[in-house]
Amino acid sequence: MATLPIQGVRAAVPLDAGPVANIQVRSWQAGASTVTLAAVLAAVEVQAIEEGWTTAISAPPSPRHRMLVAVADGAVVGFAAIAPAGDPDSDPAHEGELVALHVDPSHRVAGHGSRLLAASIDGLRADACSVAYHWINADDLTTRSFLIGAGWAADGGRRELDLHGDRATTVAQLRLHTALDAGSGK
Repeated sequence: MATLPIQGVRAAVPLDAGPVANIQVRSWQAGASTVTLAAVLAAVEVQAIEEGWTTAISAPPSPRHRMLVAVADGAVVGFAAIAPAGDPDSDPAHEGELVALHVDPSHRVAGHGSRLLAASIDGLRADACSVAYHWINADDLTTRSFLIGAGWAADGGRRELDLHGDRATTVAQLRLHTALDAGSGK
């Protein structure tokens, strides 16, 4: 009889920062839509990202800033981060943000993203949030389709990230949202 792989979602611990940083970079690189963006991502320093995630996990700005990891057979294969909503048009006391949602490209389509999303929504609901937001790259059709299939929708919010502060490399993003009230089923 074959054994099923052990899979699940748990709270992140500082030792997860390295795998999380590597997953984030691989996920970004897999989704790079232009040669320019691919070149920028090829130069990303994983160690700097790891240090940032170590701090975020070890000393989050508030109890409502949390990171979750998806695991399969003991290895971290994805992660999500949630926080109070940070946009100027949001109410951080009652609205939350899915700050990050990444699954290692080699572990996609195995349910990890769905488990991370469900656990993130549960966390935001526990924080009494009634709405959640998530910014995605405008050309990231895979993430957009995944979230729309889970009940999210574009809300008209748009922004442009300036990756170096010199306007040479920018990424257009759009904001998705979903209702989190208990009756929404989302």
